[in-house]
Amino acid sequence: MSPSRLSLASTFFTCVATFVAPPADAQEAAGEIRLDEIEVAAPTPVPSGAASASAGYVGGVTGIGGALMTVNSASAGIISGAQLNSRPVTRPGEVLEEVPGLIVTQHSGEGKANQFFLRGFNLDHGTDIAIHVDGMPVNMRTHAHGQGYADLNFLIPELVGAVEFHKGPYFVRDGDFASAGSVRIDYLDKLDRNIALTTLGSFGFKRGLSAASVPLGTGNLLVAGEAQTYDGPWVVPDALRKLNGVARYSQGTATDGFAVTGMAYWSKWNATNQIPERAVAEGIIGRYGTLDPTDGGDTGRFSLSGRWSQSGAGGITRASAYVIRYQMNLWNNFTYFLNDPVNGDQFRQRDARVLGGGEISRVFQGDLFGLPMENEIGVQTRTDDIRVGLFNTTARQYRSTVLDDRVLEASAAFYYENRVRWTDWLRTSVGFRADGYYADVRSDTAANSGRARDGIVNPKLGVVFGPWADTEIYLNYGGGFHSNDARGVTATVDPASPLFNISRSPFLVPSTGYEVGIRNRSIAGLETSLALFRLDFASENLFQGDTGTTEPSRPTRRFGIEWSNHYALTPWLRLEGDLTITNARFSDRDPVGQRVPEAPTTIASAGVTFGKGQGWFGSLRFRYFGPRPLIEDNSVRSKPTALLNGRIGYAFDNGVSLALDVLNLTNARADQITYYYESRLPGEAAAVADRHFHPVEPTAVRLTLAGRF
Repeated sequence: MSPSRLSLASTFFTCVATFVAPPADAQEAAGEIRLDEIEVAAPTPVPSGAASASAGYVGGVTGIGGALMTVNSASAGIISGAQLNSRPVTRPGEVLEEVPGLIVTQHSGEGKANQFFLRGFNLDHGTDIAIHVDGMPVNMRTHAHGQGYADLNFLIPELVGAVEFHKGPYFVRDGDFASAGSVRIDYLDKLDRNIALTTLGSFGFKRGLSAASVPLGTGNLLVAGEAQTYDGPWVVPDALRKLNGVARYSQGTATDGFAVTGMAYWSKWNATNQIPERAVAEGIIGRYGTLDPTDGGDTGRFSLSGRWSQSGAGGITRASAYVIRYQMNLWNNFTYFLNDPVNGDQFRQRDARVLGGGEISRVFQGDLFGLPMENEIGVQTRTDDIRVGLFNTTARQYRSTVLDDRVLEASAAFYYENRVRWTDWLRTSVGFRADGYYADVRSDTAANSGRARDGIVNPKLGVVFGPWADTEIYLNYGGGFHSNDARGVTATVDPASPLFNISRSPFLVPSTGYEVGIRNRSIAGLETSLALFRLDFASENLFQGDTGTTEPSRPTRRFGIEWSNHYALTPWLRLEGDLTITNARFSDRDPVGQRVPEAPTTIASAGVTFGKGQGWFGSLRFRYFGPRPLIEDNSVRSKPTALLNGRIGYAFDNGVSLALDVLNLTNARADQITYYYESRLPGEAAAVADRHFHPVEPTAVRLTLAGRF
């Protein structure tokens, strides 16, 4: 724990506390809502039926579920599975846009990991947002395509019981990749009613899902299977083929019981990647065309995980473990004929690994001089055995090897947090997290082999004032980090041109976050929160999986404001509105410019959901993804994207429901994502810097027939 970080924390809390004076009539503090309570009480998943408008969002809840005294933040919360499934979405990962301020998009084929944006970050495929499903990490470190690659295409939204989210590096359980935020997704242990559904839609969309749970012995067995195909509007169809399955046996509850879960996922697809604007303007290809029809990929994920918990008068103990076998192949051509005017620039990225790990934690209650107190202590481990490669290809045919490496990467973390309720209007948390990393890289380029070690200790501090008139004030401070690709830590030469030396990346890159927030519940059914945040990164050095080299970037600073509103107007009508405005800048001086490329300034969303039980139900969702600088001097910018999705349906009293989703209701000709870089088209004499965009799909309809029995 560095003196500089402690000094910053002390200054931060001292300055803010001088403006906060407790009123004489401090109210009795309300009890905390726990994650395990939400999990147990989660409504039946609603793939096409009506979700109760009042069920869903619970703000400010953090911790692991057993903590009654958990210090909150204005930007944390829990979302029920019913609320998550009330959204009409194009792809599974988009359900996470229910997290305020989070954009989930795509720039390639449907089987590839999503692109994430949050708090002024282009998070790529997951570099600074940590995602867990059922206690298992989704982010892949030292990945062939990008550090922190988080493929959520195996997610079955109808099985989600609850989603817990945090923003900022303030929480002791969150480590690698969690500087901008973290999302923890938990599946249900059992279904209130079994479900079978079929969806048919535009552009060859077909999906079938069947899920059932039955008593078995003293517990429950849940089994689910999913199959999906999709072509999309592309000239070269995606031809997505996906198979997905889950089997879980559980006994007891989330706080007293155990569960064992197996998951299996496989998919294969073609990919229409981002395309240059000039190719469309010159009529070389259409808006949904491609310059390399052989791009695409395949992936598979197989996992076995277990969890166990036991609670008593003194607290709760939890343990979990997992093993995952993962493989992926990607063929991409982003620059066409820039590097090889004859054969083209397509490359294959291969990732094959087995990873395993676990966590054990204990929350125990006590008192401090008669004051209610909790302590939380935990240990996390993870080990990845990886084979990762990069190869030059033409039409998916091998031409040459750029790198073919084996990496063993292991980490362990210890965390501790103390939480005290000092008065009816004051709660505090003080904790720290210590992480240690080790990597052994065996590269086919001998000069790039080596071993690396690194460690980091981060403080985590929080204060909650209130409630006064159903209002709480939150102060949060914490350090975080993300790991870099281990190959970039040990490499000394460019694998494509071994005569050229390259700079090594640091193994762990620190970040520091600050937040002041307020949450108000004084109007019945309305929860509104406002957060002011700042996040500093020492450096955003990244190993570039697309090229096999390290490209260090500069230190950055982001500060902004988030405003989130959730209003259960009646038991059958819910309104939502969220706004995030962020200023992202490089914190050093450089003539090239101060803007952070791809950093979003404005993200906004709004929605209305209606329906309860039988009868009509529906949802209307608006999402605004504001313009972004594409290069440092802000001379080239992306266009904004505004999308409107809708759902209308009817739930019959016999358990059958029919729902119609209309995606991109206004048929907006917008972009999913935009980049600016050099490429070379056939016939061009030299490289041309241009915007490269991936278009939003045109208006599409999907009809779902579901039965629950």
